[in-house]
Amino acid sequence: MQPKPTGKTTVMLRNLPNNFSRDMLLSMLDKRGFAGRYDFLYLPFDFCRNANLGYAFVNMVDAEAADALWKALEGFTAWGLTSHKVCSVTWSGPLQGRDAHIERYRNSPVMHSSVPDSYKPVILDCGVRTPFPRPTKKVKMPTMVSF
Repeated sequence: MQPKPTGKTTVMLRNLPNNFSRDMLLSMLDKRGFAGRYDFLYLPFDFCRNANLGYAFVNMVDAEAADALWKALEGFTAWGLTSHKVCSVTWSGPLQGRDAHIERYRNSPVMHSSVPDSYKPVILDCGVRTPFPRPTKKVKMPTMVSF
């Protein structure tokens, strides 16, 4: 299904291989022509299994880039590793936009210093990773296994 023009910029990628890392996802997006066209990415992980939860949030720099990503990844299967999973793309909800996701995660336990960097969300400017804004309150240590 093709997306209808909505002005939205944040998509949720579903049915990702559970052994896909954040760096693998970043590389896959860049290799498919999206380098510099997204500015936020978060791939939640289960620490106990050392595996992602099968979905990711990606914020594109504008609605046109979001539509292009949707068209490129809906039904995608060329993961570069053995997997029968077929990517499904939906709009992120209720959060839309880079700023909303930054505010959602800046004080989250996933940003605690005990969490490995590879499990954390990333912010990018023109394809270059930039630091996450400092938290506005004390970040609690994670108590759950999934982030």
